[in-house]
Amino acid sequence: MPQKSEQTTRQCLVTRESLPKDQMIRFVLAPDLSVVPDLKMRLPGRGVWVTARQDLVKQAADKGLFARGFKQKVQKCDGLDQLVTGLMEKGCLSALSMTRKAGQIITGFAKVETCIAQRGAIGLIHAADAAEDGQKKLAQAVRRHYGSDCELPVVRRFSAEALSTALGYGNVVHAALLAGSASGSFIKQVAMLDAYSQPIEPDSSSGPDDRSAGQASTWGQ
Repeated sequence: MPQKSEQTTRQCLVTRESLPKDQMIRFVLAPDLSVVPDLKMRLPGRGVWVTARQDLVKQAADKGLFARGFKQKVQKCDGLDQLVTGLMEKGCLSALSMTRKAGQIITGFAKVETCIAQRGAIGLIHAADAAEDGQKKLAQAVRRHYGSDCELPVVRRFSAEALSTALGYGNVVHAALLAGSASGSFIKQVAMLDAYSQPIEPDSSSGPDDRSAGQASTWGQ
């Protein structure tokens, strides 16, 4: 007998659309009546949900929708969308730290280049402040060894300082992710942050890959 697969959904406070929980952000009310993001969905108390998009979180805060959702007065939510961004970035860097502990990351230009040549990389990381020359050389190596039809996910969101701190190494500019659950978790969290940060354009004529250099490409299997 086939098993029925159902995802738990919640209604967005802003759009009123019901979506799977993993596409939404839960918020709870603290004792001081401040609105608190609950990214891990573990905090006690009644929660309200907003689709995981920065523009919608900002809209909920600016229009006072959280008071309606919690059915009581709440503190002003200025900067709540940016707070969520910061928490998501912190979560990504924490996940990156786990890739080092799991032995699923290689750092250093020469080692990354060798990893690409051996087709061992499942994703690349470049510091946001990395020189264009190094990024172009590694992109050429990917095309040479993986083929022009195979693009590895690339993360360019974090500074060299942030990467170095997360990994416990000095001056991390380029890194390659190796297959494993820790690296997969990192890519998934970066993809969620990427989706959260992307503005929704009313004109859909732009292609899906029209992204800024500071964003991560879509994770592909």
